[in-house]
Amino acid sequence: MDSIREAMHSVFLYHAIKCGMDMGIVNAGNLPVYDDINKDLLELCESLIWNKDPDATEKLLQYAQTYAKGGKKVIQTDEWRNGTVEQRLEYALVKGIEKYVIEDTEEARANHVLYPRPLNVIEGPLMNGMKIVGDLFGSGKMFLPQVIKSARVMKKAVGYLIPFMEKEREEMMINSGCTDEVDPYQGTIVLATVKGDVHDIGKNIVGVVLGCNNFRVIDLGVMTPCEKILRTAIEKNADIIGLSGLITPSLDEMIHVAKEMERLGMSTPLLIGGATTSRTHTAVKIAPRYSAPVIHVLDASRSVVVCSQLLDENLKDDYFEEITEEYEDIRQQHYDTLKDRRYLTLEQARNRRLQIDWSTIPRPAMSAFIGARVFEDYDLQKLVKYIDWKPFFDVWQLRGKYPNRGFPKIFNDQTVGAEAKKVYNDAQNMLHKLIAEKKLQAKGVLGFWPAESVGDDIHVFAENVFPRRQEPVAKFFGLRQQAEKDSSSGEPYCCISDFVAPKDSGISDYLGLFAVACFGAEKLSKMYETQYDDYSSIMVKALADRLAEAFAEELHERVRREFWGYSCNEQMSASDLFKVKYEGIRPAPGYPIQPDHTEKLTMWKLAKIEESTGIRLTESLAMTPAAAVSGLYFSNPKSFYFAVGKICKDQVEDYALRKQMSVEEVEKWLGPILAYD
Repeated sequence: MDSIREAMHSVFLYHAIKCGMDMGIVNAGNLPVYDDINKDLLELCESLIWNKDPDATEKLLQYAQTYAKGGKKVIQTDEWRNGTVEQRLEYALVKGIEKYVIEDTEEARANHVLYPRPLNVIEGPLMNGMKIVGDLFGSGKMFLPQVIKSARVMKKAVGYLIPFMEKEREEMMINSGCTDEVDPYQGTIVLATVKGDVHDIGKNIVGVVLGCNNFRVIDLGVMTPCEKILRTAIEKNADIIGLSGLITPSLDEMIHVAKEMERLGMSTPLLIGGATTSRTHTAVKIAPRYSAPVIHVLDASRSVVVCSQLLDENLKDDYFEEITEEYEDIRQQHYDTLKDRRYLTLEQARNRRLQIDWSTIPRPAMSAFIGARVFEDYDLQKLVKYIDWKPFFDVWQLRGKYPNRGFPKIFNDQTVGAEAKKVYNDAQNMLHKLIAEKKLQAKGVLGFWPAESVGDDIHVFAENVFPRRQEPVAKFFGLRQQAEKDSSSGEPYCCISDFVAPKDSGISDYLGLFAVACFGAEKLSKMYETQYDDYSSIMVKALADRLAEAFAEELHERVRREFWGYSCNEQMSASDLFKVKYEGIRPAPGYPIQPDHTEKLTMWKLAKIEESTGIRLTESLAMTPAAAVSGLYFSNPKSFYFAVGKICKDQVEDYALRKQMSVEEVEKWLGPILAYD
């Protein structure tokens, strides 16, 4: 009777969740997918739960006696192979089974009565199967990893048909010169990560999801110049352009693309996405530069809805009007907020800086060495236990609901738990293989230098001589909070320099830095793409990202216990490490505590990072490979993470003077945090 009981649970939960249920205790491992339940059993369960049939109980008992011998119906794993070729292809696509797809595709292609041309196989059974996948994903009955597995099957089938289609095209050209074909796609979409940015996992996922929903996707990859994006869109007669970016300088590049599209008189809708983007930034900074639709897309699941509405002749005008009104409201709210927000002058903020009594805290420990130390081929196996898996599930858009949000609690989530476990198991298998076969390589560098703060800046020195009378070998520049805080709270206005002993304190202090990366993922990802395996292509990049972050976590632990040794007796679980319960911080340029990416240039020069590790900076100062992490080390027990927030013109001018840069250049790099237009 177990199979019937589990089916009843699944049916009840499916309807209850839609009606607002958000908590329950279930055995996720034994919960069948609603659409996988036998149709006869599903009808009986629906009748019983909704009280549709007074004889529902008797009918269900009769079903149990007929089909549930021994507790569960015994089925043959490959019984679906008994269906027609169309049914088999549909089943393989929905279930992500690639084992038989080539032979089934060939069987369909060879049936010249039903499918006179190879293209007809794509337009018919393959597109029909992917439509079901798209519908299931859109209704929440399939999850992103399942969709990407379906896309892998689809791409293998299409890849098999391409040579036949090319041969047919050649024959048509010889015989008649006619090569016109009916376009089977909903529309053509050009996707690109903008110039200077190397991050593309999210973009790749969007491309797969759109492809599963019958859109032709032209993916231009990473670090794509504006000219190439627009030229391709024009040449391919694209219906939509999608831009992606992770680092804040990419926002300026997106504005540039919008301006160029306006200058060229284009009317192609422009989609904006990526971790650093937002609806507000899109509405305030990008949309006003282009008279055609500009729309921020939060994630892959939204991309299909947005693209479908933009290309629907009956919906697109109303949709654009709705977006225009919504973004106008967002802009108004944004500017109203700027008017209402109060700021301290830079001088006032400095007078209310974080005050540390350096005589009451332990004197900063001296690092084990001065200068940089390189790690050529770090042991990946050591890093596995430092992996934070929550961001991994975020990549796959698998998010549990409280109390099952984190890892491993997500496996208990009634909605995504079973799929999360499958993806996690796939990740473990690939991770084991990558490490065992040495497919990835971890490289890094860390270093320590004597340091002292001078106002909002930190000076570092080559020699450990105190007092510091020599010239600094590098200067790191800080930004200070200026947005007014509640005066009764007594909160200080912070800058990262506050965490380093001042020049006049009489305290000898130090500053550390690091850069780590996981090499090899890009090559593997491209190899999987040539095999039409998007799932593995995305998986290897997601794992490389996790390993790079784990490398940063493990190395920081070694810094605290060994290389700097200011917490040599520290014993923490991985969970406590992820919650930053240790002493000290490792902030990175480009993040809220110091939003200026140009500070990386000082790090790279000081520690010779590119020469020693191969980790490079792009023109927008993104790190490549994409699976890379860098930052500074602070040992101060009073240090903490904070956000600089918006800053005013007086600080920008002061910062430009200290960095010996023009105000215009500083404003370019700090655009997202300026408190003025």
